Amino acid sequence: MKDERPDRTARAVRSPLPHDAATLHVTGAARYVDDIPVPAGCLHMAFGLSEIARGTITAMDLSAVRSAPGVRDVITAGDLPFANDVSPSAHDEPLLADGEVFYFGQPVFAVVADSHLAARKAVRLARIDYDAQTPILTIDDALAADSRFEEGPRVYAKGDADGAIAAAPRRVEGSMEIGGQEHFYLEGQAALALPQEDGDMVVQCSSQHPTEIQHKVAEALGLPMHAVRAEVRRMGGAFGGKESQGNALAVACAVAAARTGRPCKMRYDRDDDFVITGKRHDFRITYRAGHDDDGRILGLEFVQYCRCGWSQDLSLPVADRAMLHAENAYHLVDVRIESHRLKTHTQSATAFRGFGGPQGMIPMERVIDEIAHALSLDPVEVRRLNYYRAAAQSAEGGAAPATPAAPLPRDISGQKKVHDALPDDIASRGALGEVVEPAAGRVAASGEQTTPYHMPVTDFILHEMTDRLCQSADYTARRAGIEAWNAQSPILKKGLALTPVKFGISFTLTHLNQAGALVHVYQDGSIQMNHGGTEMGQGLFRKVSQVAASRFGLDVDRVRITATDTGKVPNTSATAASSGSDLNGMAVKAACDTIRDRIAAFLAEKDGVDAATVRFEDGAVITGAERYDFAEAVRLAYLGRVSLSATGYYRTPDIVWDRIRGEGRPFFYFAYGAAVTEAVVDTLTGEYRLLRTDILHDAGASLNPAIDIGQIEGGYIQGTGWLTTEELVWDAEGRLRTHAPSTYKIPACSDRPDLFTVTLWDGENFADTIYRSKAVGEPPFMLGISSFLALSDAIAACGPGYPALDAPATPERVLAAIQRVRAA
Repeated sequence: MKDERPDRTARAVRSPLPHDAATLHVTGAARYVDDIPVPAGCLHMAFGLSEIARGTITAMDLSAVRSAPGVRDVITAGDLPFANDVSPSAHDEPLLADGEVFYFGQPVFAVVADSHLAARKAVRLARIDYDAQTPILTIDDALAADSRFEEGPRVYAKGDADGAIAAAPRRVEGSMEIGGQEHFYLEGQAALALPQEDGDMVVQCSSQHPTEIQHKVAEALGLPMHAVRAEVRRMGGAFGGKESQGNALAVACAVAAARTGRPCKMRYDRDDDFVITGKRHDFRITYRAGHDDDGRILGLEFVQYCRCGWSQDLSLPVADRAMLHAENAYHLVDVRIESHRLKTHTQSATAFRGFGGPQGMIPMERVIDEIAHALSLDPVEVRRLNYYRAAAQSAEGGAAPATPAAPLPRDISGQKKVHDALPDDIASRGALGEVVEPAAGRVAASGEQTTPYHMPVTDFILHEMTDRLCQSADYTARRAGIEAWNAQSPILKKGLALTPVKFGISFTLTHLNQAGALVHVYQDGSIQMNHGGTEMGQGLFRKVSQVAASRFGLDVDRVRITATDTGKVPNTSATAASSGSDLNGMAVKAACDTIRDRIAAFLAEKDGVDAATVRFEDGAVITGAERYDFAEAVRLAYLGRVSLSATGYYRTPDIVWDRIRGEGRPFFYFAYGAAVTEAVVDTLTGEYRLLRTDILHDAGASLNPAIDIGQIEGGYIQGTGWLTTEELVWDAEGRLRTHAPSTYKIPACSDRPDLFTVTLWDGENFADTIYRSKAVGEPPFMLGISSFLALSDAIAACGPGYPALDAPATPERVLAAIQRVRAA
């Protein structure tokens, strides 16, 4: 049956509808894992943690633990019935330490008790002796010890970077430290295991990857995957921290439930959550760039040092993605990117919003900024000069740019304001089975501009976006005004920065780019659906329900999405890589269209018309001869023995990636954005405030502008927090000292800019995505780079030197940079 025109079928999509659980969220009625009523006799668990960062366990006396009030069982590595591994990739992450410990806070044993409090009290009674060894904690420690996850560095290159830099008339070089970040989801890690008859297990979990939970629990219990069912209704935030970090709790609860025959539950205390779980990878990146007198980059070299922690986790694809975003929005003819993946005795760094992209991107923006400083040029002009060509100027194979629709302004606070690639022989993120052979990607046509990994860039729209943002943010006049302010203000200095984002959308492990869905239409015309994506507050369920409603021409309240369940949709990928709406929206569309076509064919035969002419709109099915209320059409189809249930499947087309050679098309498309931030710095103390932020972000033809704007706002603030206030500190023994809100500072409402404008660039996606929308989960995070460079710009007003600011730009670092600039 022919698709209806978008203005008829897409009435539910592109509407700024609220989150499907918004009322439940604000009233406190939304149910999370810790809110689920547990059966009688449910037991509770806690881990006993290592008190050294590296060493061997020489003795372990748990007698006091076993005899503590309320304790029902104590589990050590030797008690585990099958696999002692919770790794998403390399099988190098034991659930419980087995003789050796590798970081301060590593789980050593587990207590099963009558209450959460009893379990937590009991673990403190353990007496463990260690033969402590000197831990490898820092990037310098790892380099000195040659402690790595891959032999030698990974290198992606195009042209002759070294020769181009040597021949360039001007050069800049330097090094940048980039800190990690705690996820700080509001809902901590939690799991509940419910033993079933015949040894089966049901796990309620707070996880972005239910299939991986299913896989790891089955492996730990020696069961086939069909004997384990994992269910996720919602998470109270995740940001990548629940992609692999929930495995330990789920497996521990399942093992204990199998041992005791009773339900078992575990949730981390906030301090334990900080101490046990992985963070964003911290990086050191050195750079050398050659450029001409106009600021055009002629050659560029990055060396990335990535601190991965004690186990591999997802570090290889994170480090790969950092390399893949090293050039950000700029066309580099001669470039070399070298990456070192370093093993240390700290928490195993893991997925975090952007998945390495932010770490790879910010040094590129530093290079542009430093070149502009050296030449006394406006950084925006240097950015424009080095951008990829606009889509309209691309060589053959590029699409003509979509004309942007009217922007959607956002009113805030009452003010009107204008993974991943792993070696093919390693199962990544819990996925099982053979790696799907990727489709052939299109090679670059003659004259096309390509990335450092040789992918053509044919959809570039940042020239137009930059022009529009500069105009709406009054960039030129404000730049002049800030220069005048700084000339007469000896204490307070202001800074202004515009930074762009070009972010690739797809999993870089090709076989993860697939999704399934299950849709039921009931006799009364109501619709229930399920898909493999998970809801973590980002509005995925609402967006996908809008897709389903649009396919049937209904209001969205006729559609109900049930909890993500491995028993309904199997073999799903993690809700990650900003792919939730792209993948699951397409899978749901396929399932809905199957049912829709069946109903249309039945009614067309009944009324003697061509099925291609049947329309679903305004809550009705119109054959031309008759107009049926949707519920009546469904009832007739049911009586006519038409199947009203269907599965849907989607796999992303046209992607291929060779991570070893660093060549291919790892991304289906790019999402773009740009932000202008103004900041003011107190040069006596290093303290600062963000004054104004203007954002123009590309969401394609947005499925839900309200939800997308919320994601952009949150992404910017979280990115700003990473680069300013959020500082992780380990002591010399490997203890994480910033392990609570009292010592780790995430942005508060008072830290947001006083003026905060978010506008959607509402042109359609060039790629054939769901209703031509674009992913919006991760790309806005990098908009926070503008706040970091606004601080740098303010510091630069203090003297002749370049600030060379490291991240996070805490007041202490800002003050030190001011002193360096003045001393230059």
